[in-house]
Amino acid sequence: MKENLSVLIVEDDPHVRLGCEQAMQLAGIAVSGVASAEAAQQRLAPAFPGVVVTDMRLPGIDGLQLLRWIGALDPALPVIMITGHGDVTLAVEAMRCGAYDFIPKPFSPEHLVEVVSRALEKRALTLEVETLRRRLEHREGIESTLIGRSPQIEAVRRSILDIAGSAVDVLIRGETGTGKELVARCLHEHSARSRENFVALNCGGIPDTLLDSELFGHEAGAFTGAQKRRIGKIEHAGKGSFFLDEVESMPMQMQIKLLRVLQERELERLGSNQLIPVACRVIAATKDDLGQLAQAGRFRPDLYYRERREDIPMLFEHFVLQSARRHERPVPAVSPEVLRELMAQSWPGNVRELRNAADCYVLGLRKAAAPPSEPTPGSLPLAEAVEQFERTLIAAELERQGGSLARTSEALRVAKTTLHDKIRKYGLQSTAVPGPQNS
Repeated sequence: MKENLSVLIVEDDPHVRLGCEQAMQLAGIAVSGVASAEAAQQRLAPAFPGVVVTDMRLPGIDGLQLLRWIGALDPALPVIMITGHGDVTLAVEAMRCGAYDFIPKPFSPEHLVEVVSRALEKRALTLEVETLRRRLEHREGIESTLIGRSPQIEAVRRSILDIAGSAVDVLIRGETGTGKELVARCLHEHSARSRENFVALNCGGIPDTLLDSELFGHEAGAFTGAQKRRIGKIEHAGKGSFFLDEVESMPMQMQIKLLRVLQERELERLGSNQLIPVACRVIAATKDDLGQLAQAGRFRPDLYYRERREDIPMLFEHFVLQSARRHERPVPAVSPEVLRELMAQSWPGNVRELRNAADCYVLGLRKAAAPPSEPTPGSLPLAEAVEQFERTLIAAELERQGGSLARTSEALRVAKTTLHDKIRKYGLQSTAVPGPQNS
């Protein structure tokens, strides 16, 4: 962890500051310099990843004042003082105020590097302990809420802590009484949204005629009895979390409106034309299999998760990049095997389902997009299904290889002449497709 730390030099003499910076650079230590304490204050914050080296005598706020300010900001942040010949008294005062060490002028670069290296080791240890302490607090906190030692409950706790810090919306499925709202509250409490509102609404406990107003709010005069403006539950959640329980009981018309909120991240109160941004995370819970309900026509497939199969690989990689950026996670590699699996399965929720699969892939919740779907009535005959799969596989690889016939042939391990025939058969496009004389 020490390699990730840096040194902030606070020195008004540009020559001395440059010398200190060069000494750090030659020792392989990341460094930056400023000419005043005021400039240093702009760069410092609690848990600053490094140490501070400051001259005692500075224009404006002096080194001792800066030391006291840092002590109030982060008492564990090491501060090394540079003192002159006549500053022994000030050096003693600095040590009493919590300075890590002091270096009298003139000093050698080697001595400076030695003192700074020790301070960096101390800082690395402090930050590591603090990180472990926070993780332990989170773990102890969630273990005191979701109690149990079974592998299943351990997996649930790990999943919650893995995705709590992301902005992804979540669907919780479980039988009645299994603690779905408890899981939702853990997702909220172990995220940066914990200081914001947690708003819960049970769709099954509210008459359909009131659900619209409860979710989205209304303006005065929007309907009979609406005497004043009312803020809906989603808007009231603000930047926090909105928990929607028994979502399977939501009327179809209301599902359409909720879908718009999830997709556009904005809503309209009843009786208003003003679009209001939605910043909350939506956590929904159900006791039923929404996939089965969607097949039965009782739940919108696009809300649970439209289909251009040849675009699946390109779309999935696009969504993976978007998701990694949004959730601040590394971009995972998408192997040809994963892409083949993606193209082999059914996507009843179309693009939205594919985007959801990309979110899960980035967050490490599954190795591939989803288990292959079971055959459903009305599926294509085997010969047509094979041709469709072959077409989408070739189209995807052509896209990945920039339309190059040679590279696509090599990637798919098929002869160029054979590939050329299939490209013509399926009406696809490539660059440098050989003519009949080369076939």
